[in-house]
Amino acid sequence: MEITQHCVVGLTWTLKDTLGEVLDELDEPVEFLLGGDDLLHKIEEALQGHEAGAKLDLHLEPEEAFGDYDENLVFLEARKLFPPELEEGHTVEGHALPEGCNPDAPRNALYTVTDIYPEHVVLDGNHPLAGIAIRIHLKVASVREATEAEVGRGTLGTGFFKIESQAPGNDLLH
Repeated sequence: MEITQHCVVGLTWTLKDTLGEVLDELDEPVEFLLGGDDLLHKIEEALQGHEAGAKLDLHLEPEEAFGDYDENLVFLEARKLFPPELEEGHTVEGHALPEGCNPDAPRNALYTVTDIYPEHVVLDGNHPLAGIAIRIHLKVASVREATEAEVGRGTLGTGFFKIESQAPGNDLLH
């Protein structure tokens, strides 16, 4: 079956920065909905017309991937506002920021704790790959038609590098 809009593709990938450092690998296929919110537009565009077994190598500039880095999404907050078990790498949903945090911090962002100091915590609302050009090697493991329910939802819930609140020690981006 040829990849078209509103189909489901099973993908594996290796994601690298422009220096060749591996940023992420997905060894087992994960399904994504084309024509929804699961994949970056440039990836969807490149997949069109291919079939299972296809291999693609793409180079995405920041504006085609996760956007430019926005220093206005970095906030320094009082350490005392957060629980003692907070660690670097933890994520905090904007709507769950403790009372007393900067009111200018967008409440629809997901913040990563990038640094912890005795008196302050640094929260970064940028995607971890913002500002980075990426190279991705994709392999199409499967292609199938999407169900009406999947198309209606606009996602299979496995968005490409969708950052979710994570437990300590879970540093995967997918």
